Amino acid sequence: MTSIPFYKRPLGSERKDLPFANLASSHSSLELVSNQAGDAAFFRGLEEQGLYLNRAQIEAVRHQDGPLLTLAGAGSGKTSVLVSRTGYLMACGRVTPSSILLVTFSSKAAAEMKERIMSLPGLDPRETAKVTARTFHSFFLYLLRTRGFRQEILSNARHQQIIIKRILREMGLQDGYEAETLLSLWSAYRMNMIGLDELPANTPAEVEQRQIFARYETWKEENGQMDFDDILVLSFRLLSSDSGLLASLQRRYRYVMVDEFQDTGLLPYELLKMMVKPHANLMVVGDDDQTIYSFNGARNEFILEFDQTFPGAKVVTLDVNYRSFSSIVGLGNEIIRENKRRRTKKLQSTRKSESVPLYIRPGDPDEEAELLLKHISEEVSSGKRLYSDYAILYRTSNNSRAVFEQLVMKEIPFIHFEQGDLFYEQWMVKPVIDYLRLSLNRRDFKAMEGILNTLYINREKGIAFIREMDAPRPKKGPLSHLISYPGLKDFQIEQIRERSKLVKALKAMEPADAVREIRLRFYDKYLEADGAQDLTMHKEFIQEGLDELESSAKRFKDVGAFIDFVDRLIAIHKEMAIRKKDDTADAVKLMTIHKAKGLEFPSVCLIGASEGILPHTSSLEAEHRDDNHPLTSKQDKGGAALEEERRLAYVAVTRARDELIISSPAYYRGRRVEVSRFLQSVFHIPSAEPAKKERRGGTNSSGGDWKRAGSTSAASGSSSFRRGDSTTGNKFSRRANGQSDFHSHQESIRVPVKPSPSLKAVEDKPRRTESVRAWLCTGSGCRGWQRMDSGSDRANRHKACPLCGSPMKPGTKEAPVPAGRR
Repeated sequence: MTSIPFYKRPLGSERKDLPFANLASSHSSLELVSNQAGDAAFFRGLEEQGLYLNRAQIEAVRHQDGPLLTLAGAGSGKTSVLVSRTGYLMACGRVTPSSILLVTFSSKAAAEMKERIMSLPGLDPRETAKVTARTFHSFFLYLLRTRGFRQEILSNARHQQIIIKRILREMGLQDGYEAETLLSLWSAYRMNMIGLDELPANTPAEVEQRQIFARYETWKEENGQMDFDDILVLSFRLLSSDSGLLASLQRRYRYVMVDEFQDTGLLPYELLKMMVKPHANLMVVGDDDQTIYSFNGARNEFILEFDQTFPGAKVVTLDVNYRSFSSIVGLGNEIIRENKRRRTKKLQSTRKSESVPLYIRPGDPDEEAELLLKHISEEVSSGKRLYSDYAILYRTSNNSRAVFEQLVMKEIPFIHFEQGDLFYEQWMVKPVIDYLRLSLNRRDFKAMEGILNTLYINREKGIAFIREMDAPRPKKGPLSHLISYPGLKDFQIEQIRERSKLVKALKAMEPADAVREIRLRFYDKYLEADGAQDLTMHKEFIQEGLDELESSAKRFKDVGAFIDFVDRLIAIHKEMAIRKKDDTADAVKLMTIHKAKGLEFPSVCLIGASEGILPHTSSLEAEHRDDNHPLTSKQDKGGAALEEERRLAYVAVTRARDELIISSPAYYRGRRVEVSRFLQSVFHIPSAEPAKKERRGGTNSSGGDWKRAGSTSAASGSSSFRRGDSTTGNKFSRRANGQSDFHSHQESIRVPVKPSPSLKAVEDKPRRTESVRAWLCTGSGCRGWQRMDSGSDRANRHKACPLCGSPMKPGTKEAPVPAGRR
């Protein structure tokens, strides 16, 4: 049995029952479609292939003419419905295969559906091959090619970023913007059909951005290139101006079906409406509860208002989940029903629960990672699961920092599904790392170049000047050459002197203190004054990243060991590109909730289910955004941003098939945080009173410290822990004043014989320790160690420290006595 203190309810829950989804009827097409029905042969053929459709699925498949909205709840078999309806149109509706267009958002999904359509029973594969199944971009690119558009496709994201960076250098703005963020912003404008002339230009930063986008468009035109957005933009212009071409498309494609409709933006939706206008034979399949890509232009109102856009549209709800246990489906139902702007639906399940979702309340993200990875290791060691069964999901890339590091330290195989830079290479974190690198080697010119923008000096020109001045007379600290850099103002010269002194001082500090000193001295103010980044990235994300950097640095005693660890993580992150391509790898999957949409896993660990993480602080502050900004939703004041956060929580929960673990850290970024309101609403958790005074206090089990206000319970402001009764499983809450309360409803899966590490009571006895054989790191300043678990491990004479990579030596270490032996 696992030794982790899991609970069946979030800590502080007042709800006595657990939410379970109703079990769906077992009736299928076998009983629902009689042999006397005119289309019985088609359904009998599907059944021979193991495809037994339920009542709602049959209704959607049988629909022929007119608009159809198919609301496909999580795990409800939407692909089977799309494939089966395509076959039904051909087999029973006598529709010509070449008149069917099936559109989706990924080439993999399009290829899978085409393959399944061609294998349908009773149909000629040569005929079914004439069905068009493509992505939006693939279909409209083919259209452009037939009309003489010969531009090359600018498909490589890195290439696009290089072009933007070149433009930024030409404009002298390379230190003010991130190319990737600018490209995302411009894409969002274009998918919302906002052109250059309609962009806001109320501030200097907005004017700069308009100029950047204009130069990017000019570069593409002059070099015969177009990006993915251009495919849709040019297609819309073409069909708007060429009525003959539009009419030919309308005549050919009499039946159009769209998968993942909730991800559709304004521009592709307008293209669809143009194509189906004469006949309105449009079937869309999607789930408004899974609209989580608004930053890419997706709008859930397209589903909500579909039958207004297409009067008389039929609406079919696929409400049977075939994926998850009824306890997981039930939790998802309870979470999402709080949203106001949604189509009402309540999913049923076909799987009676063998387990229930589990909850933990760790002290902070580092302890969260430690507890979850311990559970995963125990389950794999016992043979119950494989590493590849597990997916760890999180809200933003910053939230993966602690788990990523501990996966490395514990040598657990994993795949990090991040497309961008590693946390330590992100634009807001990297300058701080470069200051630390420079403190170790004041002649590190690469790090020196990385900090020049914080001195308001052009990187390229500044580093060229330093190298030129240093060549004849090398200095220990070449940064000081900048004092004679032409055109500097007095305040810049003073800054250079101060920074040179700071760089010398950082080396002697502990890493966390060094990071904090950089932030307090100048870096936080420097970022706050950056109006360009304020337009392209919410300030909260920036501060969140820097707080995470501080948390990571706390485990190290000297800057050298910390930087060595960072370099090791960067190298491992680069190796991930190879591992991602191996679908058979037995490795834990680490990804954002956004990345996980459309996927499913035997076991899901949702981390960061606390206020300020999920929902993210940026959504809680959405009401303060500029209502006049063209990308701001009209409903933001009414809580649209918060409703999308709730949809994110719903998507995360419904990725799990068999096991779901939800973790809600009690402290985050040095502040006490409550359990996520998305769980509070389900389990009736009273909001805790805010701590009157917060100060930096104790140290958690991972070596980090957090602010402690005397409480880790979400239900009250008192200091408490829960101790289990090994015979009954009942819980007791011990208050700081010695009074105990009985909590019979707070069942635990494993009754802990000591308080959870995150629930440290002031009265608790010191933990017993024992001397154990261990590997000890020999690296300067590194405190890394690992317990020797087996004879083979002890026989090994060569081992590298998972923290810093230095050699390790056999020795002994004082470690806590395992709970079962106390």
